[in-house]
Amino acid sequence: MAEAADIPGASPTPVRRRRLRRAVVLLAGTPVLAALVYSPAPEAQAAQAATVDVQLTSMTPAAPVKGDTLTITGSVVNNGSETINDAHVGLRVGPLLADRSLIDEAAERTGFRAGTDPGEIDPAHAVKIASLPSKVNHTFTLTVPVNKLELDKDGVYQLGVSLSGVTESRPSEQVLGIKRTFLPWQPEAAAKRAQLTYVWPLISTTHVTAETGSDETQTPVFLDDSLAEELKSGGRLERMVALGKDLPITWVIDPDLLYTVDAMTKGYRVRVPGGKSVQGKNKAVAEQWLSSLEAAVQGKKVVALPFADPDLASLAHRGKDVSGSLGQLRPATDKAKQAVETVLHVPASTDFSWPVDGAIDPSIVNVATSAGAHNILTRSDSLSESGALGYTPSAARPIGAGATAVVADAELSTAFEGDMLSAGNSTLAVQRFLAHTLALNLQKTDEQRSFVVAPQRMPSVSQVGTMADAVRALQAGRWTQPGDLEAAAAAKPDPAAATQVPGAGQYPEELRKQELPATAFEKIRTTQNTLDHFKVILAAPDRVEIPFGNTTNREMSASWRGRPAEAALYRDQAQDYLIGLTEKVKIVPKSDATLSGHSATIPVSVQNSLVQDVHDLVLRVKSANPTRLMFGAKGQAEQQVTVQGDHTQTIKFPANATASGPVEVTAQLFTKDGVPYGKERKFTVDATEITPTVMLVIAGGVLLLVLAGIKMYASRKRVAARAAAEESTQQSDESPDTGPQSTDGSGTSETVDR
Repeated sequence: MAEAADIPGASPTPVRRRRLRRAVVLLAGTPVLAALVYSPAPEAQAAQAATVDVQLTSMTPAAPVKGDTLTITGSVVNNGSETINDAHVGLRVGPLLADRSLIDEAAERTGFRAGTDPGEIDPAHAVKIASLPSKVNHTFTLTVPVNKLELDKDGVYQLGVSLSGVTESRPSEQVLGIKRTFLPWQPEAAAKRAQLTYVWPLISTTHVTAETGSDETQTPVFLDDSLAEELKSGGRLERMVALGKDLPITWVIDPDLLYTVDAMTKGYRVRVPGGKSVQGKNKAVAEQWLSSLEAAVQGKKVVALPFADPDLASLAHRGKDVSGSLGQLRPATDKAKQAVETVLHVPASTDFSWPVDGAIDPSIVNVATSAGAHNILTRSDSLSESGALGYTPSAARPIGAGATAVVADAELSTAFEGDMLSAGNSTLAVQRFLAHTLALNLQKTDEQRSFVVAPQRMPSVSQVGTMADAVRALQAGRWTQPGDLEAAAAAKPDPAAATQVPGAGQYPEELRKQELPATAFEKIRTTQNTLDHFKVILAAPDRVEIPFGNTTNREMSASWRGRPAEAALYRDQAQDYLIGLTEKVKIVPKSDATLSGHSATIPVSVQNSLVQDVHDLVLRVKSANPTRLMFGAKGQAEQQVTVQGDHTQTIKFPANATASGPVEVTAQLFTKDGVPYGKERKFTVDATEITPTVMLVIAGGVLLLVLAGIKMYASRKRVAARAAAEESTQQSDESPDTGPQSTDGSGTSETVDR
């Protein structure tokens, strides 16, 4: 007896609808038959030009099981000029997409295709809209029990949410808009579940300058206070920590970020226009974030990148031929482990390097492993498969010389790089991500496999939220289990997987254009040479060696990609600041001097405006004309110099004049290994030679002057005596007679007392 469903005119039963759907899928797989059977009428062809924008804002549960109720919310906007009447929003399920390429094809398809898109499920679950005027937005909620979706095999099903209706110019019902997404269906836990590792990157741009305060604590100076915005509640880094703490992830951290935030907790300054700096105001924000991060990473796997996340590709392609550039990697790796353990008090692996976008070539591999890392986090669009396997192999691939390429899946790693601000975009991205993970696990192989997801280095706030939604939804799924990066690197590699590192010519040109130029590494070398020359005179070289060593690492950071002007300015300012420090130790400018006499001392002062002492300096003075003015045996002399911080030391040099006339003298500081330090100073000494004959002449002249002085003194004394006698005689003649007087033979009179 025939089933009622097969009787012409009878309502289709679930069995009949399932058969029809299978027939549609089968015929659609044959292009010619599909074209013949499903060639739409002219009206249907016209309906493909969508006039309604359908958006899906949520879908729960993302990976349902039997007994669940699927709820889809969204909105429709009539972009046409006519009002749509008798409209409804319906759900279309199918077909089953067993291949990852079919998932991508369905996701990129736009417009309704009658020959490809399945029919609606039971209209009883549709949302009716009586009228949808032009430019009007209408929200909807579709609620459908999962058992009404007629899901058969485990796998990925295409879902279509469409709006159908009529307009004045189109009186027959047509599909006027559709949005597709995916429903991953595996209600029972898989017998073979893939290991999936999600990398959770904590990386920021460079924020700290080479400058430090002039005080003993060396307060760091920041370029700006933008990092605080990332650390505050709702900021990018705050979201990374708050959402990541409850997720099965591997933390991949740039140690420079830890040191930078830790510096904020101890007090910092922020550069302002005019070359000055002001006190930073977000110490409490930094303390809160660091405390939250320390709690979040407890018991989790932590991978520390080399300090400041160096741009390995730039080093390999532009910097390796500049002496000293590659030598920066080892110290950067050594600092990484110490930073994590000091700031977060957890152990960290430093055995991983991560080129930008996971793109590699032989030179990048060589540079990446030169600092001691054995695992290189790359991506499947760089180290790709030929397709002969028929499935995606595990992430670990031995690439020679003891190195392992940990190949992240490109599709999964780039799933959330777009604009995730829109709830619709976020929802679609999560469903597509889940669809790919299920499709991966359903590939035909008996091997237990391990996959890695390495997203963009610095996801935005909305991207972080979408990533977290996807990882949480995956936890509810039944086809993967969480793994960690170290386990993924140590997993047994597939012997048939590709291990050939692509050649240099295959490196993406777009990435190559963003690399640091060779001039950047030359400038870094110049700064390093200046630092090496400067630190040898310092009593506490660590005070400059540590901050400038960190600055050198920061100048090579991958975070400068796409910002060449800012990167060049950062390098220039670091070099200028260092030169300014070196110039704080100098010879004080000296005015011209006159040297009178056969020998004398010439004072030269050395000023130290640093907060620390300087030593191992040699001050050398040299006469331009030793036949006239002599220092030492060969016209020059030198003395060891030590100057306390913020002091000036004066050094005296004996000089001998052998002839009269002006002589140019040069004073120059040298390091202990004989390298000139700072600017030389020139001044003139007016030398005067004095011979014995000249001395006799001068002595005779002095004697004559003395005799002349004595003669003049005696003459003046006689004149004075004569004048006194005359005055006495005059006084006697004018005085009255007071008694007997006597007269001596000289004719003078003398009063005799009675």
